[in-house]
Amino acid sequence: MEYRKLTADEIKIDLFKGFIRHQKVTKCWRKVEGEWIIKDIEFIDDWSEEEYSLLVGYLKNTSQTGGIVIGAFQEDKLKGFTSLEADFLGSDKEYLDLSSLHVSEDMRGKGIGKVLFQMVSTWAREKGAKKLYISAHSSIETQGFYRSLGCVEAKEYSQDHLDREPYDCQLEYLL
Repeated sequence: MEYRKLTADEIKIDLFKGFIRHQKVTKCWRKVEGEWIIKDIEFIDDWSEEEYSLLVGYLKNTSQTGGIVIGAFQEDKLKGFTSLEADFLGSDKEYLDLSSLHVSEDMRGKGIGKVLFQMVSTWAREKGAKKLYISAHSSIETQGFYRSLGCVEAKEYSQDHLDREPYDCQLEYLL
């Protein structure tokens, strides 16, 4: 697996030809009356062509505004990626926003996500961040991944993230 920083010029729809977003979700975490519980919630999470186009725009913007986008490649095919925004969040401006971390369905469980997470954590630390902010999918698999890395519920929630993804779990990671 080759891991490298992506430039804005590299981030095009064709980059995602070998990437499989597909995720079958059966259980999700939900906060009910202040307590986290697991609920039976079933759906297929996948991206349409339009969503891939939006993603390309978001990732290009991240790269062009001082953030970082890192890709994981196997035989020149993108199999994982992560992005971290450059602007600090929170009342004390101690968070950097982990805006995406995805691994292709055919490559999950091989440690790619962990390597990508470690790479953006190092970059964030070098930029002076104290914590990562993660608005993460609420599926038990996604939450299990982040919890295994040491992420915990965010002490301070970003209202912008809550407004965009009300079912996400708001996490933080101490750098």
